[in-house]
Formats: sequence, C-alpha cells, structure tokens
Amino acid sequence: MYNREAALVFNSGYHANCGILPAIANKNDIIIADKLVHASIIDGLTLGSAKFERFRHCDYNHLEKLLEKHARNYEHIFIVTESIFSMDGDCADIPKLIALKKKYNAFLYVDEAHAVGVRGAQGLGLVEEYNCIHDCDFIVGTFGKAISSVGAFVICDEIFKPFLINHSRTFIYTTALPPINIAWTRFIMQQLPYFQKQRKNLQLLAQEFSKLLQVPATSHIIPYIIGENDKAISIAEELQTQGFFVLPIRYPTVAKHTARLRFSLHANISHNELRTIATFLSKKA
Repeated sequence: MYNREAALVFNSGYHANCGILPAIANKNDIIIADKLVHASIIDGLTLGSAKFERFRHCDYNHLEKLLEKHARNYEHIFIVTESIFSMDGDCADIPKLIALKKKYNAFLYVDEAHAVGVRGAQGLGLVEEYNCIHDCDFIVGTFGKAISSVGAFVICDEIFKPFLINHSRTFIYTTALPPINIAWTRFIMQQLPYFQKQRKNLQLLAQEFSKLLQVPATSHIIPYIIGENDKAISIAEELQTQGFFVLPIRYPTVAKHTARLRFSLHANISHNELRTIATFLSKKA
C-alpha cells in the first residue's frame, strides 16, 4: 500500500514505539522529539541507551537549534514526531521536518496513529497527503484507531526490518496477534481506498464543529479546554448520559489546569448532534 520496501506488524502502537526507538538508536546517537509526543514514544526514549532531547511543540526553529548543536557530536540523529497530535489534534509540518532531516542528515520517525484511515487519498495518513511517504524513514501506524482493530505497523527500508525483528524486544519477546485479528485488519485495510467520501465528510464535520465551539482545529481531534480535572470529569459524564462518548483528559496526561474534553469525531456523526453538543457546552461556559 505504501510502495515501500518493508513493513513489520507489532502487537500495538505502544509495543511499536517502545520497541523500535531503543532498537535503532544506541549510546552514540541522539533522538530529538517533539515536546508533546505520545507517552509510548516517551517510554521508548527512556528505555533506550541513546541520549534524547525535546524541542518545543511544533517549534521547528528550536528543533534546528538543537540539530545545529548536536549534529557533529553523535553518530546518528533521529527526529521524532506525531503527525496528528493525540491531545491537541494539531498537525506537524511534515515537509518542514523532511527539509531539516535532509539538511542535517538525520532520520525522520513519524507516528501516524491518528492519521491512518482518516487522511490521505488512500487513507494512508498525512505522509500520503503531503506526498512524502518515501522521505520518511520510519512511518508508524496503528490498527486500533480508525481501523477498529488491534496492532500496529512500521514502514521502513528493507535494511531495518531484519534488524528490528532481532533487536526490538517488544516484537520478539511477545506472543503474536491472533489470526482472526490479522484477518479483520487485512479486510479493513483493503477497504481504505474506498472510504474517500467518509474522509471528506469527516473533514467537513471537523470544520463545522470547530466553528461551533469557537476553537481552532486542523484535524478530527478537537480539544475543548475546561481547566480543572473535576469540572472536566463532571461535564464529560453529563455528555455521556446524553449518549455522547466523550472522555475527559486531565493531569497528568496533560498539564495542570488544562483538563479538557477530547472530541474524536467520526464520519457518521450528524450535524444536529454536533450542534446539540455545542449548545450544551455554551451553557456550561
């Protein structure tokens, strides 16, 4: 589907991020990751022997300063980002990251967990939307989000695949996924090219909901900041009693005083339902 040399399936996105990063980077390397990458990536950074630093969220000037600082001091540099960020729903500037990767001879690792299925002409994510699949060294996607299954995958060059099979501990030291799950995943993945109408509708719904809530949005993940944990929990519970499966995201997952409702839209939600939610929230403001 990606027209790349190799792919490897992991048991989950957590297994992928915790297993790939410690395998590919050693004590002579450095990993520079966006400040708001997913917890699984952070765990992968801490489990490995490579030094790591974080650049300010989507601040590519800060990233370049770190690249300039470390370019000559390490054998390899890895730039790590999500494409659509899980808590804020904003998007990384993949072309800018590719330009920096090439300038500093680094590797680029893109976690597409929240983009696979919902972005790109064939549903392959932001890397497809930006037409840069071949410029990203590691593309990680999950089957547990839009694909409605379990498991994850990494797209990479052939040289890395046997290395990961033998060195990624979360791959080799765990039981494989059941065949029934693999069959379901394969079935859904084969349907992705035919979901173009749903992907377009999802983008339109996100734009409408963004306007209704008066919050910026560049993806189907739209956070609505509440502030305190207790209030976010209370409002989420009220929405759930009305039939909307909305979860509160609170500290320590996000910073203190930024507890939020995390709306992850799907293509079949109605315009009336979005208006109902917006009206309810306006009364809670």
